[in-house]
Amino acid sequence: MQLLIGFFLGALIAILAWRAGSLSKSGAFAAALTGGLIFGIGGIPWALLLLTFFVSSSALSHAFARRKAALSEKFSKGSRRDWAQVFANGGLGAFIALVYALKPEQAWLWVAFAGAMAAVNADTWATELGVLSQSPPRLVTTGRVVERGTSGGVTLFGNLAALSGAALVGLIAAAFTGSGRFFLLWGIVILAGLAGSFLDSVLGATVQAIYRCPACNKETERHPFHSCGARTVQVRGFRWLNNDMVNFLCSLGGAAVAASLWIVYA
Repeated sequence: MQLLIGFFLGALIAILAWRAGSLSKSGAFAAALTGGLIFGIGGIPWALLLLTFFVSSSALSHAFARRKAALSEKFSKGSRRDWAQVFANGGLGAFIALVYALKPEQAWLWVAFAGAMAAVNADTWATELGVLSQSPPRLVTTGRVVERGTSGGVTLFGNLAALSGAALVGLIAAAFTGSGRFFLLWGIVILAGLAGSFLDSVLGATVQAIYRCPACNKETERHPFHSCGARTVQVRGFRWLNNDMVNFLCSLGGAAVAASLWIVYA
């Protein structure tokens, strides 16, 4: 019964998000599937973490839209998430929920899920708010000043946004943990979220597929066509490692760090 209720709620939220312009049709279908599994298997605690990420990230994507419009040419996709973006951010969480259904006694699975959600939330907050920083971003690997919206570019403001995004998820996760381990779990999830976000930046600066528009002479994640209509040319990275794959690895990194720290210190 809980699983059926979970899929009903997942579908309802997906439809509302589609009507609000936060999801494409394919994204709504993917969100209904991942949300249904997470809601139906994990119950309220797992559902709240997923909703915290989805609601906050969607709100930030729509906020300051005009100020960020000039940077849209940099990013591979817009604010309407498609199926690939949904699975990149929530697919691992749904998989962890499936494993949890088989092994509910394994407490580290809940922590891994929280770490994954903290990582994607931290990364999204850093991306959406970091571009508003008054200071120019610097490449995370070399410190070189780069254009706003460049993959792998970080700012102090963006890092603080990542910290806030991870802390919010960690706070909610810790609230469902015994009082004796509240601060332990909160700290672990924050570290996991920051680690996942940092991994995302490093991958973006080194091996993510980046293209150049020959007409605009600008780097972009868009392929095969830039926003101007010109065909883009790959300049670095692995073609298969697009932004969606980087986001998935971000969530995987957050889950791995959280689970490892919990197993060692809990």
